[in-house]
Amino acid sequence: MSSYSHHTTGSGSRTARRTFEFGRTHVVRPKGKHQATIVWLHGLGDNGSSWSQLLESLPLPNIKWICPTAPTRPVALLGGFPCTAWFDVGELSEDGPDDWEGLDASAAHIANLLSTEPADVEVGIGGFSMGAAISVYSATCCALGRYGNGNPYSINLRAVVGLSGWLPGSRNLRNKIEGSHEAARRAASLPILLSHGNCDDVVPYKYGEKSANSLSIAGFRQLTFKSFDGLGHYTVPREMDEVCNWLTGRLGLEGSRA
Repeated sequence: MSSYSHHTTGSGSRTARRTFEFGRTHVVRPKGKHQATIVWLHGLGDNGSSWSQLLESLPLPNIKWICPTAPTRPVALLGGFPCTAWFDVGELSEDGPDDWEGLDASAAHIANLLSTEPADVEVGIGGFSMGAAISVYSATCCALGRYGNGNPYSINLRAVVGLSGWLPGSRNLRNKIEGSHEAARRAASLPILLSHGNCDDVVPYKYGEKSANSLSIAGFRQLTFKSFDGLGHYTVPREMDEVCNWLTGRLGLEGSRA
């Protein structure tokens, strides 16, 4: 699962085949009793190492953090310049094309990282910016029970966090969820925390807000949307405090009481 092939089709035949390798994965071991494992995803051009250092400093002794690094690929938004990216992205807009193949490959890579966790450990996904987009996309795969390509999604996520991100693949999400009792049930019970700064000049606040609305309308009832006054496209301690409190409550972590 460390790489995948990207096919471009023309006149019915495969014309190109590109393989993108996922980078290094950094793991932060729990300092206390291991109760939860969360894969945390970095933003465009970043790597797993920088977030692992921040996460290690949080007062969450019961969480094991897994911080993978995205593949290096040409990114349309940057005029084809190659950098670490979970999927290809052009302009950020409601009707921009979604790189379904890239989304599915990254979501599958993350699910694979969680698939070997012990049965009594809760699992979740979080991320920043483009990493948040993949976290939220994974939440939709979890609810639907399948990836965009139809393959089964088998991880039972118990918490999803998205900071300064957006929801890719939002078109028809409500119809897909409402078309299945199981999907509707899973969507209604999956806790999601979305957080966005209202001064974000990279992923505009309105996209974060619209994504939260789309998820709500699609039946994700355990959704919390936090807006932060004056916050740009970065994170601050008061935002991470919210994340810590939310995770502790949602996952029933013992924390420092243990």
